[in-house]
Amino acid sequence: MPKTNRPRRGSLAFSPRKRAKSPIPKYQSWPLYDGAPVLQGFAGYKVGMTHVIMVDDHKNSPTEGKEIMVPVTVIEIPSMKVAAIRAYSKDTYGKHALTEVWADQLDTVLGRRITLPKDYDKEAAKKKFSDAVAAGTVAEIYTVSYTQPAMLSGVPKKVPDLMEIKVGGGDIKKQWEFAQGILGKEVSLNNVIKTGAYADITAITTGKGTNGAVKRWGIALRKRKHAVGGKKRHLGTLGPWNPHHVMWQVPQMGQLGFQQRTEFNKRILRVSENSSEITPSGGFLHYGVLRSPYVLVKGSVPGPVKRLVRIRPAMRMGEHIVRMPTIQFVSVQSKQG
Repeated sequence: MPKTNRPRRGSLAFSPRKRAKSPIPKYQSWPLYDGAPVLQGFAGYKVGMTHVIMVDDHKNSPTEGKEIMVPVTVIEIPSMKVAAIRAYSKDTYGKHALTEVWADQLDTVLGRRITLPKDYDKEAAKKKFSDAVAAGTVAEIYTVSYTQPAMLSGVPKKVPDLMEIKVGGGDIKKQWEFAQGILGKEVSLNNVIKTGAYADITAITTGKGTNGAVKRWGIALRKRKHAVGGKKRHLGTLGPWNPHHVMWQVPQMGQLGFQQRTEFNKRILRVSENSSEITPSGGFLHYGVLRSPYVLVKGSVPGPVKRLVRIRPAMRMGEHIVRMPTIQFVSVQSKQG
């Protein structure tokens, strides 16, 4: 009898599939950038999906130059504020925080997220930071930035989401000067990425709780003859006798969803401040009416509506050419059926 073979059920790439520590995703790496210093990230809140009619401008595409329908995700992007600048050093053991400088005026509502510094000597902190930059011990500079969900009507919270965003471009001294210029000020997505460019979108996926092996890993249902005791959605085996334990590769029940995922090379089709041009009749389902600037991202985005979404310039650009998309029509038809 010939030996049957098939690919294993479910990818092991994201194991262990446990819940994310925080609904705020974290970046471990950032794209290389050689220009003038810029912020290399931004954050917004997922609104929902619609579709646009645009001219296909991809070279050698079967529909090049023709109008095509493209599904898009709407992300509301109120301006973010820079609360602090943080310096890191590097050695064989990784990154280590050296020092930080906080802004003079911080929003009171930020005190509901962290303990705001009291009796803080900003000038002493700036001198320590400058000395570290001059000594060459600073390897990377980050800003500690926070969102302003209180400006949104669709996100039912006021407490900001706090995150680190890398300052890229130029040398460390230029990055330090740039960071001082935006400390305590508002920044927008236009300071990070432009329309037509490609970006990486990161979010925490929709949590689905505990699920069995059929839904979690995609194993086959047992046939009637093999369903011992009527158990059709169980594993056929937990593994061999040796080794004397259940190996981690065996598909079992457990957490599904609420895990950080990054989608690479998502095209930014539009960045606009006119939210009325995108809001459908009756507002977006489970979100409502947009009141802040928004961004249209081609395709889908991880996570449910209202979840925080982080945007970073694309790391795996390859040969992507940045073109200004030609959008002919945006659907504002009611999403309520």
